[in-house]
Amino acid sequence: MSLTELLSIAEAEALIAQHMPSFGSERIRLDRAAGRILRQAVHAEHDHPPFDRVMMDGIAVRWSASLPREFTLAGSQMAGMSMQTLADATGCIEVTTGAMLPIGCDCVIPVEQLRRDSAHYQLIDGYQPSRGQFIHARASDCVAGTRLLEAGMRIGAPEAALLAANGLASVEVGKTPSIAIVSTGDELVDVGSSLGEGQIRRSNDIAIATALRLHGFDRIALEHIADDVAATQDRLTRLLGEHDVLILSGGVSMGQRDYVPAALDALGVRRVFHRIAQRPGKPMWFGIGPRQQAVFALPGNPVSALVCAIRYVKPALLVSLGMKPAPTEVVRLEAEVDTNPMLTCFVPAYVQTDAQGRSVARPVPARTSGDFSALPHTHGVVQLPPGNARVPAGSVVEFHRW
Repeated sequence: MSLTELLSIAEAEALIAQHMPSFGSERIRLDRAAGRILRQAVHAEHDHPPFDRVMMDGIAVRWSASLPREFTLAGSQMAGMSMQTLADATGCIEVTTGAMLPIGCDCVIPVEQLRRDSAHYQLIDGYQPSRGQFIHARASDCVAGTRLLEAGMRIGAPEAALLAANGLASVEVGKTPSIAIVSTGDELVDVGSSLGEGQIRRSNDIAIATALRLHGFDRIALEHIADDVAATQDRLTRLLGEHDVLILSGGVSMGQRDYVPAALDALGVRRVFHRIAQRPGKPMWFGIGPRQQAVFALPGNPVSALVCAIRYVKPALLVSLGMKPAPTEVVRLEAEVDTNPMLTCFVPAYVQTDAQGRSVARPVPARTSGDFSALPHTHGVVQLPPGNARVPAGSVVEFHRW
């Protein structure tokens, strides 16, 4: 296949988006919803706050231009108590943070500005209160019925707080798919195994699984298939029957023992595309199974596999859960970096903030697509478009985090 026949990044993204299945939704308990993708809009159950709320410990009084300097204690209003009433403009009611503002009061004076003498409170010399101070007014945050959360948002701490405050003990979220991550190759052994001659330990499946688990995908099985036609087809048959998503690593290029594309074709997995005009990761394959399973077949080299996983697989799976596509992150290159006139290049980079508050990326090029030893010292990859042999320092480019 010539370079002109390879898909562009944009074409590959569009085809994945066009063919990705939806995995539906499910209702789960709010205390189990951390990190999940919301699949419902959420409206305010009531005004927020639902009453005029005291913001400081102290006393509540009725303000006037001739406010007295001493007040007679007329009662107390603690958080959670029913509302009290101040009848006398020369009196005060003790209040605590979070309590309802007593009827007849429109000013809260903090305890730090007061002296207490038996049943009286006196203002500290020189202190001048103002009407409305330290009062969180009813409905000042939002009124009942206001839309607070949109479908497609990830449930983090602020979102969970709003859901709880509005009485949602359970919530509709995107249903997490069952995912099999499959490493292929005779040279691969388990992480805990001793290495024999010509062998390496499996790492691609662990890296891809970690990238996905960090984004809430926890229904993951790790598998290994040897370089054998029958074994490849038999194992893929079982995995297609058990999982919603298959992510394969290796066996997808054009070598004499790259059996994955032919095996998938024989099992009725419809190829959507094979090969993208990029480096690393050019041999990537994507298709849809007979039961609408999403199948991603990634190259076997570690950098290639991880780049394809974070650039295509992770965002596609998040969108399939109902998440709104995130804005593209951009950075400014700290140094000139070599690229390819015909291929989009992904280069590992370390990102920091400069004195002007801009994100600046220092390229840390891998020597080969199998060199992943320096990746822990980077934050992701910059995406360098084709067209020039070098991209100059100061250029603004896309950035994709690990």
